[in-house]
Amino acid sequence: MSLIVGNPAPSIRAKNQNGNVVNLSDFLGKKVILYFYPKDATPACTAQACSLRDNYQMLLAKGYIVLGVSVDNEKSHQKFIKKHELPFDLLADIDKKIVNDYAVWAEKSMYGRTYMGIVRTTFVIDEKGIIEEIIQKVDTKNHAEQILG
Repeated sequence: MSLIVGNPAPSIRAKNQNGNVVNLSDFLGKKVILYFYPKDATPACTAQACSLRDNYQMLLAKGYIVLGVSVDNEKSHQKFIKKHELPFDLLADIDKKIVNDYAVWAEKSMYGRTYMGIVRTTFVIDEKGIIEEIIQKVDTKNHAEQILG
């Protein structure tokens, strides 16, 4: 099942980097940037996170909450956040429920080998929990500008 603009965003219940449970429903009434990225501390994922960090005040001013999701664990997220001073939560989807619910867990290939992984995708969710935009061709270095576009 793939999601389209206008669909209700699938519910999320996951632990953030500090082990606190985060529910997507906690943010009803606010706009949410839910971005899925393959792995903490890799070059493209770092560029993407830093674009969101560097433009975070502007995103907040426009009413957005930012949540990142990968299948890395809480400890990995803590290190990534600390090293790059990220001001937003990263959710640990170790059991791959969220990535499957959002249909971003798929077969990928690199250097001729295939493997399963996260397809870098960002969902912009409105105040009522409806998907407003899906960004599949993510410009990692300019991701915040791409969202604010």
